Amino acid sequence: MDQAPVRAVGESIGGESAHARSQVRQNRRTRIEQQAGDRMTTDNLTVAPIWHPVAIPAQAPAREGTVPVPGCHLGYWDTGGAGPVVILLHAGTQSAAGWVYQQPVLANAGYRVIGYSRRGYLGSGAGDPADPGVASADLHHLVEHLGIGSAHLVAAAQGGFFALDYALHYPEKVRSLAIVSSLMGVTDPDYVAVNERLRPPFFASLPHDFQELSPSYRAGNPQGLAAWRALDEQAIPVRRITPRVRQPLTWALLETIRHPTLLLTGDSDLYTPPALLRMQAQHMPHAQVHILPEAGHSPYWEQPTAFNDILMAFLKNIT
Repeated sequence: MDQAPVRAVGESIGGESAHARSQVRQNRRTRIEQQAGDRMTTDNLTVAPIWHPVAIPAQAPAREGTVPVPGCHLGYWDTGGAGPVVILLHAGTQSAAGWVYQQPVLANAGYRVIGYSRRGYLGSGAGDPADPGVASADLHHLVEHLGIGSAHLVAAAQGGFFALDYALHYPEKVRSLAIVSSLMGVTDPDYVAVNERLRPPFFASLPHDFQELSPSYRAGNPQGLAAWRALDEQAIPVRRITPRVRQPLTWALLETIRHPTLLLTGDSDLYTPPALLRMQAQHMPHAQVHILPEAGHSPYWEQPTAFNDILMAFLKNIT
């Protein structure tokens, strides 16, 4: 019986070894990958700036005032005008002074924009720490004092707790809700457990800018970082006062909210990462959901242009 010729290991039928063919293919892949890497370096790293800083714009004219609330007073600013009202509720590390990127944009678009500081924050009294008041009741004092029929509420971080509480107890006063990078104050055990997994106990002792600003922002925008830190440092002149909500917030309560709602966070938010935002959205399925790239817990500060575009488009669609 004829036998097939025996070939040496690696010898090919056509005379070129399998090893040689493999080496040619590998060399070709290596050249292609090197060329792609060169293009990536040129296009994305060498040419592109580290960051695109956005200068703080000139602020629209606004009058300042105070409104009495039980035990103290709240400071506010108000751009005035006859347009729809937007009330800005600040984060726990900021005050009414922290909305410098939004105030002129909203005012120039025809909105009456109002920012206020909660108890203990810049421009407001602290009152009795043993009786910090109810934040939604304080906000209602402001709304009534200024003669506001209804308003869009834009609330960042802890401000979101109180905007939601206000919408639940004064629904006729709310036109829409924009809840930005907020834990919402929800007390359901499943949600509490998720948040315990997200942040170890020592997290609360870390610097605020590390907690709240994305690594990209801190690395690429030192001037913006310094400005944010300055606002953080002035936000609480004496001691932090944390007002109460009227009742513990739960998923069941939030599911009753029917106001037009925007939920937004940054993809680097250590408090409200995208997965947590999606968990929130499951209980508010009518909400618009947006995740801003290269932003942390303060996307309205870190990515103001993109944030303002999303907010303005949302507000524009509300009749």
